[in-house]
Amino acid sequence: ARDTKAVGATMENEYPVMTGVGEMRMEKSSMPEIGPDDVLVKMSKVGICGSDLSMVYKGKVGDVMMKPPLGLGHEGAGVVFKCGSAVKHLKIGDRVTIEPGGPCRMCDFCKSGKYNNCPDACFHSANGPMPTPGMMARYYKHKAELCFKLPDNVSQEEGAVIEPLAVGIWACKRSDVTIGSTILICGAGPIGLVCLIS
Repeated sequence: ARDTKAVGATMENEYPVMTGVGEMRMEKSSMPEIGPDDVLVKMSKVGICGSDLSMVYKGKVGDVMMKPPLGLGHEGAGVVFKCGSAVKHLKIGDRVTIEPGGPCRMCDFCKSGKYNNCPDACFHSANGPMPTPGMMARYYKHKAELCFKLPDNVSQEEGAVIEPLAVGIWACKRSDVTIGSTILICGAGPIGLVCLIS
């Protein structure tokens, strides 16, 4: 096994960057420096969301135009490579899934625990400015409080789809769907399918 502590400072990070509609390139940078509340995750599995494809091929997500350069990937799981000094719930080697948001922590939504509604949240990778790459990077820096340890019976592949699964679970919860409910799911893509299994 490789000693990640010893080699981390000399390694480079590598990641795809969307440079324009239909245009991508691989870039390298020095390893991200982490703060006391951050972790550096060596990415293992990353999903390709429909929004990633829309950004690359259309230059927008929904009606929102994207401003390249942009990193890609916001559905991911990996292994903790480095921990900030204040991180207590994770350690090097822990397998984690990552919640991709970056809430401001200052607005009323954030202060009331509804940080998912933060109007100033940075959703990686849709508006994460470079040189902050998305989760398709080999190494990804994120707030430790938004990284969750995976149980031993959950694979890295399953960990990478927890973010879209959460969308389906929340849609069903918000719609008051219960066992025996009759519903119509419009769309058989990944989100429609996770609604079905939720």
